[in-house]
Amino acid sequence: MTRRLIQLFAGLVLYGLSIALIVRADLGLDPWDVLNQGVFERFAGPAGISFGLVVNLIGMAVLLLWIPLRQKPGIGTVANVLVIGTVANFGLDWIPSDLGLPLRASLLIGGIVLNGVASGAYIGAGLGPGPRDGLMTGIVARTGWPVKWVRTSIELAVIAVGWLLGGSVGLGTVLYALTIGPLVHVFLPMFTIRPKTTD
Repeated sequence: MTRRLIQLFAGLVLYGLSIALIVRADLGLDPWDVLNQGVFERFAGPAGISFGLVVNLIGMAVLLLWIPLRQKPGIGTVANVLVIGTVANFGLDWIPSDLGLPLRASLLIGGIVLNGVASGAYIGAGLGPGPRDGLMTGIVARTGWPVKWVRTSIELAVIAVGWLLGGSVGLGTVLYALTIGPLVHVFLPMFTIRPKTTD
């Protein structure tokens, strides 16, 4: 359990940092951060609410959707809601925003790879899915629809809403969509903690 908790929180911290890198790259965000940025630009920013707090609040809102789906949160689910946005705020304060294109491209690539590592780490800890992952698995469990269609539909919906609100869609969005699956496929087995077997 100690290793699981350390890996969980390390993964969540790295995930929050990866969000900050991708945002500062300013070349297009991953689907959920398109929504986060759209809400921030349209409502939260003018009200003095930070981007990181928006990430956490949307995570809490998505968690409420688990109730009709009868999904049960774990330690990792609650930690996900509290940690990722908070760390993203620190990263955004630390990383400058007036960078040239080569540095921004490096931030984008580094952020996407770090996101894949972080996803493998916190999911592999086995202490509960994040709110967005749980929404997907809950819908699949209740409807029997294929995972790929549910995941794609959710992400297209959040991109559309986020873009209409002013979120950043661009090359980074496409690159993330094409690479995050293969990256998680590589890193998840490396970090998955399996129960010990006995003779």
